[in-house]
Amino acid sequence: MRLLFTTAPLRGHFFPLVPLAWAARAAGHDVLVATTDGFAAVVMRSGLPAASFGSATDFVELVGDEPVASATDAERRRHAHGRAFGRISGQCLPGAHELFEAWRPDLVVSERAEFAGPLAAAATGVPYVEYQWGVAPLEEYRSAVREELGVEPSVPVEVLNPWPPGMRLPHATGHQGVRNVPYTGDARVPGWVFLERRRPRVCVTLGTVVPRIGARLLGDLVVPVLERLARHGAELVVAADEEVVAAWPALAAVAHRVGRLPLAQVLPTCDLVVNHGGHGTVLTALSAGRPQLVLPQFDDQFDNAGAVVGAGAGMRLSPEEVTPELVAERCLALLADARFTVAAAEVAAEIAAQPAPADVVHLLEKLAV
Repeated sequence: MRLLFTTAPLRGHFFPLVPLAWAARAAGHDVLVATTDGFAAVVMRSGLPAASFGSATDFVELVGDEPVASATDAERRRHAHGRAFGRISGQCLPGAHELFEAWRPDLVVSERAEFAGPLAAAATGVPYVEYQWGVAPLEEYRSAVREELGVEPSVPVEVLNPWPPGMRLPHATGHQGVRNVPYTGDARVPGWVFLERRRPRVCVTLGTVVPRIGARLLGDLVVPVLERLARHGAELVVAADEEVVAAWPALAAVAHRVGRLPLAQVLPTCDLVVNHGGHGTVLTALSAGRPQLVLPQFDDQFDNAGAVVGAGAGMRLSPEEVTPELVAERCLALLADARFTVAAAEVAAEIAAQPAPADVVHLLEKLAV
């Protein structure tokens, strides 16, 4: 089977696809990942073969650096982000048609914000499967694509959903479950994760996009929070790209461990995870059975935060509520109450019970042309 995976040029969108793509390769299938010119190098570092749909505008360039002020503002930005993904997909569509004509895949698996692959699949009669990151329906994305491209987005023959059934929203009833197997890129596992720790360890991470479009969080929030937690004896870990660390030297001055980290190996050694509500970070923390304080900023992050709270596995603060004092206060409350850790462990067990990527590959074989 020739299996084409397609992704928008963002790591948080591509990384969830990697375990499934590798499972398909391990099963003997011919796998190819298609994305933009500028993102192909990230794909290749996963060990998967990459093809290009052509050049496209960077997502952050399209949406700008604009902090979220309220939930209402977040709704507006969700639509704007959908327009950005629609524009990127429109730029990729000619290359997608060319690749389909040349390579002729039997099945396409696309993450939910990449629309060029599904549109090319529909034009050539190839079935496509959607990989749904995040718990939100994100209908704003589809409506924005209609506006941007003037076409109706394709309908998948199946939707793969890595969220445990107990945390899904009504629209996800009937989705095919797939176990979340965290992939966090080419970060090296640091030796300190294997050592015994003597203090509560708190990991703070804001993903790869938020530091680029919400820099206020770093300067006005993260450093003061770290300073407050340090006074209470916590060991502080900040997972961030090297360029973020270089731009904010105060992070390294106050935290004990700073830099690009493999969350799948680091989070099980932590007692609490403070994050932005991104799909990969939230599910990786839940898979590790760790409670969370979620500070959502845009799109699916608000729904992901709600799912964590609903499962009893953490707390959240909306953008208008966030202050260094309140964030630190909630962190200490989460560390002091074992009920959140118990609930997170229950979610971890539900995640582990989902079908493994290798099992889902057998389903994909039945869906292929």
